[in-house]
Amino acid sequence: MNRTPRPPVAQDMWVIDGIPLHPLVVHAVVVLLPLAAVGAVVIAVRRSWRRSLGIPVLLVALAGVAAVPMATTTGSQLYAALGGQNPLIDIHMQRAAWVLPVALAFLVLLGGAVLTELAIVRAEVGAHAARAATATRYHVATGLSALAALTGIAVVVVVVLVGHAGSTAAWQGIVQ
Repeated sequence: MNRTPRPPVAQDMWVIDGIPLHPLVVHAVVVLLPLAAVGAVVIAVRRSWRRSLGIPVLLVALAGVAAVPMATTTGSQLYAALGGQNPLIDIHMQRAAWVLPVALAFLVLLGGAVLTELAIVRAEVGAHAARAATATRYHVATGLSALAALTGIAVVVVVVLVGHAGSTAAWQGIVQ
């Protein structure tokens, strides 16, 4: 097996065993956000699934969104360490600027859908629940769930576009 020496890394860049942290952290975003998006589509399909899987899907989405700022920070560190001036990395960075806003919109809509569904369950359990309020909440939860599913699909598209640009930059040689 050929082993090429690792290029020296900048002192202020986060690394694990000499490897820049960015490629490692990015995998949290690449795995968790699409997984949460699939979960959002699943819970939009069936109300009973929204009740049983809503909280786990919301937690996965929260973890995925939380990983985005770390990925962008470590990506900026890696960009600075490599000296910039690569159009492929510039495309990757421009596309990456869209991940957090779309992911936050996804998280807010998903959270609204899940929390509204929990409010419905709580109202149904309570003997004093008004039927009109429960019906309105049901429609709100269904609408938010559908919007969360659509935004989840948008998150997947953005993550794929960013990831494709990043992998193209990596596989075609970062330092050209």
